[in-house]
Amino acid sequence: MTILLTVIGIVIFAAGLLFSIAFHEFGHLSTAKMFGIRVPQYMVGFGPTIFSRKKGDTEYGFKAIPMGGYIRMIGMFPPGPDGRMSSRSTSPWRSMIEDARSAAFEEMQEGDEERLFYTRKPWKRVIVMFAGPFMNLVLAVVIFFGVAMTYGFQTQTTEVGGVQQCVISQSAKRQTCKPGDPESPAAKAGLHKGDKIVAFDGRKVDDWDTLSDRIRKTIGPATITVRRDGHQQVLHANLLENTVAKKDSNGDVVPGKFVPAGYLGFAAQTKIVPLSFGESVDRMGGMVSDSVSRLVDLPSKIPGLWGAAFEGKQRAADSPVGVVGAARIGGEVMTLHVPAESQIAMMLFLLAGFNLSLFLFNMVPLLPLDGGHIAGALWEALRRNLARVFSRPDPGPFDVAKLMPVAYVVAGVFVCFTALVLIADVVNPVKIT
Repeated sequence: MTILLTVIGIVIFAAGLLFSIAFHEFGHLSTAKMFGIRVPQYMVGFGPTIFSRKKGDTEYGFKAIPMGGYIRMIGMFPPGPDGRMSSRSTSPWRSMIEDARSAAFEEMQEGDEERLFYTRKPWKRVIVMFAGPFMNLVLAVVIFFGVAMTYGFQTQTTEVGGVQQCVISQSAKRQTCKPGDPESPAAKAGLHKGDKIVAFDGRKVDDWDTLSDRIRKTIGPATITVRRDGHQQVLHANLLENTVAKKDSNGDVVPGKFVPAGYLGFAAQTKIVPLSFGESVDRMGGMVSDSVSRLVDLPSKIPGLWGAAFEGKQRAADSPVGVVGAARIGGEVMTLHVPAESQIAMMLFLLAGFNLSLFLFNMVPLLPLDGGHIAGALWEALRRNLARVFSRPDPGPFDVAKLMPVAYVVAGVFVCFTALVLIADVVNPVKIT
């Protein structure tokens, strides 16, 4: 049964990934057609075509390897300085440029002269190239907000989940009380599991972060208003100073860091709580910030990936995963002993994270990524406007094809990194259990 659930989870998540890729390419396709650019192909997947159908001047289809997708646009690069679309050269670097230029025109037909990508104004080309990643951003935001505001997150509340009986430094490697440990302020004040704290020192509290901050800032006498068995009552406590976990500016615990602060001595009950729109915006902002940090940190993860793939070392929980690894996590979600709605929510959050990562990665300003074409169009617009301001001749289209040697290097690095992640995902996958 576990194997069947895993397979079902992998299939469902893979379908979500394919939809995300198809939606990305649809962004490019729709805007290209809107600006009159001819698009011969719209394909989901790579390799041999398993199904296709031509509608208008575009062939739509699916290919055998569901690891990506693409659209083909006519005239991605301008002709060379001599006005020719292809020429010959003995230089390997020059050959790369000319081969790319030639491929950009190989499906050109009579009447396409006015339907070439490079002939469109720079702002139109920016829109066409940005539309793909933007679709992934839209999916990420819609999925995230939809689940966050209807289902919610595991959140600490002001309800008491348990009371610590004595004062133990949180930096200590023990959780049990020893003779001589002072009684905790919470136990001494009579705080019970199930109490809901509604006010601290006479001031109303609605969320755990506010309550936690007020406790940390208080050393000495304080009143705690709780709701117990439907009735409110006021408890009196004398908070002590203790060594507690440090929090960052977002209110998250910093692992391995401790600070002196006021201490009451209870554990907050955690529940799945739907977020408000404002809370969802804050959480989404944190998700974006974390994703950007992970993208920047990718090179530093390579040694760990290599060790996990070839040296039998433990795979880090924050290790990068590819499509195969993400699908395996999706399969693992289906085997968790949690309610079905929790499984669905986790699947959707994973899919939102994938789409956000796809957006950020494609915005890196390097060819062959969408961000590279966007950077080329913006540079062209800048130099043309500068030429106009200084009454100089129009420099013409920026020849993005000249950057193809760099694009091949970037693509080679990306292929190697993808292969390393794939091997690690197969032999030593990230697990969520």
